[in-house]
Amino acid sequence: MPNSEKLAKKAMYFDKLVDLCVNSKGGALLVGVDHVRSKQMQEIRIALRSRAVVLMGKNTMIRKALQVGHESHPQAGLDRLRAAVNGNMGFIFATDCSLDDVREVVSKFRQPAAAKAGQVAQCDLSLPAGPTGMDPSQTAFFQALNIGTKIVKGQIELITETPVLKRGDKVSPGGAVLLGKLGVQPFEYGIEVEQVYQDDGTVFSAAVLDVKPEALVAKFLSGLGNMAALSREIGIPTEAGLPHAFGSAFRNVCALCAETDFLFQEMEPVRLFLQDPEAYSAAHPASAGGGGGGVADAAAILSRRRRE
Repeated sequence: MPNSEKLAKKAMYFDKLVDLCVNSKGGALLVGVDHVRSKQMQEIRIALRSRAVVLMGKNTMIRKALQVGHESHPQAGLDRLRAAVNGNMGFIFATDCSLDDVREVVSKFRQPAAAKAGQVAQCDLSLPAGPTGMDPSQTAFFQALNIGTKIVKGQIELITETPVLKRGDKVSPGGAVLLGKLGVQPFEYGIEVEQVYQDDGTVFSAAVLDVKPEALVAKFLSGLGNMAALSREIGIPTEAGLPHAFGSAFRNVCALCAETDFLFQEMEPVRLFLQDPEAYSAAHPASAGGGGGGVADAAAILSRRRRE
């Protein structure tokens, strides 16, 4: 291919990548594609057609494109995206869907694969004790691997459970051959979502997408409660502590007014509670509970002060 055509293709690739990074409002997923077959990639592209753009490329080209793009669009955070480019990876830009939709589609296209010598094991695997389905002529093979066997009813049986793979370790040649003879495919390969790029230039781990809104709300409310408790303890008013401050003030006012036989409209439930606590609790279980500013709280303060 002439150099002019190569340069033109590179320029088109650079423009496409920078344009997607800058103008794609849905963000992008940085994905690893180790051991992913071309047919898998084709099926994923078809499934995401008109909703997302799958863009792959060599790391050198990607880094160069992002460097050029950062010079013309410094506000897009392409320098941070460039720092995240590593290994056999690519991008999936969400143009007409959410990133969660893209992850859901990608997760459907995974294929089992046999273990190959030298690969890093994805999981732990042990062969259970019992029949292997292999004929006695394969006994020497098991002996070479120091695996105890016995012959039962014309086939080889493992005497004890035998570990073959350990997550993070490389697959041994003997283990790969053994799993191949047994027809075991322990691995599963597909596109792995590694990081997320947002249109504001932030890059973060894909694990953040697994955090549910309910968990975020619970953490926010927990922090809000801690801030309110701290502000009440040190006596500095904050917006978080105002409801508790008003509730405490209302209980004190009710206790004081009850001592002086002075009543006002908001205190009427407290008076009814003091006259017959059991009847009021049965009729108003929610308001009589021990919540902040509840009727029972005000009545409890009044009873305590009377005892004192």
